[in-house]
Amino acid sequence: MALKGNLRDFNTTQLLNLVSLAKKTGSMRLETNDDFANLFFKEGILIKATTQKHPGRLADILFEAGKLTPEQMQAISRHANLSDKALGIDLIKSRIVSQQDIVHSVKEFMLNVVYSLFSWAEGTFLFQQGVLPPNDQIIVPLNLDNVILEGSRRIQEHERLMEELPDLTVLALKVTDKPLRDVKLTPDDWRVISHIHPRNTIEKIRQAVNMDEFQIRKIVYGMLQAGLVELTKPEGVKRQFGSRIGGKKEVSPQTPAVKRSVIERLITRIKRI
Repeated sequence: MALKGNLRDFNTTQLLNLVSLAKKTGSMRLETNDDFANLFFKEGILIKATTQKHPGRLADILFEAGKLTPEQMQAISRHANLSDKALGIDLIKSRIVSQQDIVHSVKEFMLNVVYSLFSWAEGTFLFQQGVLPPNDQIIVPLNLDNVILEGSRRIQEHERLMEELPDLTVLALKVTDKPLRDVKLTPDDWRVISHIHPRNTIEKIRQAVNMDEFQIRKIVYGMLQAGLVELTKPEGVKRQFGSRIGGKKEVSPQTPAVKRSVIERLITRIKRI
């Protein structure tokens, strides 16, 4: 028996909490207009997470984690038919990476995928009982308790960041005169600063440094607060600077009683699966 619904009625936090508490085994697919995610659970533990934009190939995960060189990636590409599990075994035997490298990198990838889902306010979900990933895939168990707590915190932070930086496609950055040597910057901060240019919107910078929207907003907001950068209008953009284009879509709010009723019905249904 499958369970499906809308993310406006039952958000990611509630879905993960329910699967965890009910110790369900199966797959959950979440879909938005421009992306989808596939999550797999075993007895309430998350074991795999991917999205359409980030399919989670082991080679890509290890490369982005800095565990593989471009030359090693090129060599791996010649064996595209190799499964992730077989590739992992070969890499460990060749002493290119360790088992710990693989587990840590995959876990970090899964966390980033799940954290990105907490900002999905629109879309649908489908839970299918008993469906597991193929045997040739690498699975890493991830307890959801701390993930849900962190995700809930990120929702609140995401709302604040959306208010401060609503549309990344019409905002650019300008480095101020404040000496950078007086501030302790992270490697990610430096990556963002290195791509600041009058024609580069924050969205272009985000794509260049391969960050999700939450991460780039958090970094830019921190640098704004520290006085290291200031917002400006990118060269060549004719939209009115300071508009809230791209802000949150207005959705007719449901009354608490109606929303509670929907949630209670979904909880009852998933417990019967």
